[in-house]
Amino acid sequence: MFPEKLTSGYRSFLDGRLSDEAKRYAALAKGQSPEVLLIGCCDSRVSPEVIFDTGPGELFIIRNVANLVPPFEEGGEYHGTSAAIEFAVQALQVKHIVVLGHATCGGIKAYANPPGPLSTSDFIGKWVSLVKGAEEKLKVQKGPDHLTRLEYATVAQSLENLMTFPFVRERVADGRLALHGAHFGIAHGELLLRNPETGDFEPAVDGGGKAMTPASLMHSSEV
Repeated sequence: MFPEKLTSGYRSFLDGRLSDEAKRYAALAKGQSPEVLLIGCCDSRVSPEVIFDTGPGELFIIRNVANLVPPFEEGGEYHGTSAAIEFAVQALQVKHIVVLGHATCGGIKAYANPPGPLSTSDFIGKWVSLVKGAEEKLKVQKGPDHLTRLEYATVAQSLENLMTFPFVRERVADGRLALHGAHFGIAHGELLLRNPETGDFEPAVDGGGKAMTPASLMHSSEV
């Protein structure tokens, strides 16, 4: 049997969103033109569409273990993440690429504290080995916040790896494309954005430059 959770969800979709947004879906059937490529983790707790309250056709999303971007390479045969990046940039001509990391990332934990292969192929171990470059750049010794700092560093490493793709580098250089780093805190819903000048992760701000944190938003709604 197909999962009941999905069939009941589809029924709600038919009765709700599809009915309410029929024109949007009819237009999307002719093609897509999202302005943002978001590269996030496949963790079920971190849904970009929910976090950013977006509808169909607004985000082109790549999700993999630990929101990693491998460096550009032409060897090998299967490059799922690289293929999606190529399509988003070259075909869809997105204007922004966002790498979204998150708290308590299982992929980062698997790298920092490897539990042992889940199978003889060790797909996870090989994939998260991409985190090594990020860890090597951490200047502070391991401490209680090591995993959090490694999550931040991995976002920065993925941004660096994006720049190894010639078509990304070219568009960034001429202003057609901008790269962004972000980090989502699952427990409290806090979104931090990477400052490209300092490398620090800071609370997201609204159009007026005011920090948007869960606490501040809850307070303003009570006034």
